[in-house]
This record gives sequence, structure tokens and C-alpha cells, in this order.
Amino acid sequence: MCKTKPARGKGYTAGASCITSVLMNDVESKVNLDTGAFFTSIGKDYLQIILPEWKNHLLPIEGVKFRSARNNMYPLVILHTNLVFPHPEGSVRMKTEIVLMENGSEVDIPCNIDIPYPPVLRRPTDPESPRAREALEKHIQELIQLGVLKNVGHDEEVEVTNPVIIALHNGTSRIAVDFRALNTNTVPDRDPIPRIPETLTQLSKAKYITSMDALKGFHQIVLTPKSKKLLRIIAHCGIY
Repeated sequence: MCKTKPARGKGYTAGASCITSVLMNDVESKVNLDTGAFFTSIGKDYLQIILPEWKNHLLPIEGVKFRSARNNMYPLVILHTNLVFPHPEGSVRMKTEIVLMENGSEVDIPCNIDIPYPPVLRRPTDPESPRAREALEKHIQELIQLGVLKNVGHDEEVEVTNPVIIALHNGTSRIAVDFRALNTNTVPDRDPIPRIPETLTQLSKAKYITSMDALKGFHQIVLTPKSKKLLRIIAHCGIY
């Protein structure tokens, strides 16, 4: 049934030549024979070409999982169809069930190798009073409107979470993030930090000395994309 046959003594190369033509519901199609496969799979795009009315031959599929040597596969439905393997000495006819995959067996699963973060960085939320929760929600919504925070999407991987702390004092409130665990596992910068005595020496001949306080200066620091995922905060209302 194979389109090409290996030479004598080269039978081990048959796996590279198992492409043949079959009749699928009287439509000629080229397939690759995999005699060791546990189940037969086919891609949706190719099936649409060789069997446009494939939706009329479906069987129900329940919550099952399919795996290949690479990783998980994503089944759509099970297709029941007739196959004919033409051969001069007698065709082989059979009814078969084919698993329809989103992109056939070539499921695009990128490989990413990264250093795992220690469990200590996956911090839970701290207990809060109803008053603190209300104040925390107000601050978070304000930062979202300013573009400082955004909700973490359901499909985003979360490895590090830092709990938010709410401080209440004299009728006002402010939020802070407990970065102690992250700081412990962070490699510090080696840039020189200005010393107070040196700064005062530089101001010795100044006629006017002023000071400036930036509004939300901490939130105006530009972060690299790699660093943003390490600064995610967690609260009772979500991860940001």
C-alpha cells in the first residue's frame, strides 16, 4: 500500500516513505501511514479540503486528553468515516475513527527554559479589615486609571506575587507593597550611590537651596518587560 518501497535490506527506512493515497468517502487523499500510532489524527485545514462535509460524520467527544511525544494535543471532535486503500491485488476497505486536531499533530507549543522562582516569592494576601479593603480598592482603581497598574490576564503566567499593605492614619490612607522577599532574592545594582557629605560639599557655595517632591515618583520609574512580572502585587480583589 506504500507509494514507495525500500530496497532489500533497507526496511528500516520505510517510515520515511509511508505516504500513500486512500479514498476517504470516495475522495482521493494522500496520507502518511503510522503503524505504531495509538490513534489517527488529522488537521482541520486539510480535512476541509478532502472532506468538505466532514461535519456530517461527527461523533461526540467527552472530556478526554490526548498526548504525543511532544506535549498535549488539542482535540476538537471525533470523525467517523470510510477509508479505502487501493491496491492492484485487492483494495482494503475499513471504517475508522479519526481525531480532528486544531492544527493536526503539529501543535505549536513554544519551549521556554527559565530559572524557577523560589516558593517564598509566591506570597499570599494579608488579612485586612473591611475598612482597609475599601481603601485598598479605591487606591488600586486610581492607579489603574492613571495607567500605573493593570489587571493580570487569565492567560498570563504568575510566578511572583507581592502582598499589598494598606496604612490608615488620621482619616487618610496609603498603600505600600511588601517587597522584602523579592529584595532578598534580587541582585543589587553596583552603581555608585551619592553620599550625603559629598552632596553637602557640592552645595557649600550655593546661594539658594530648594527641594522638589515628585508626585508618585516611585510609580514613574520605567521598568523593563522582564522586571514587570517580578513586581506583580496581589490583593483580595485580584493580581496587578
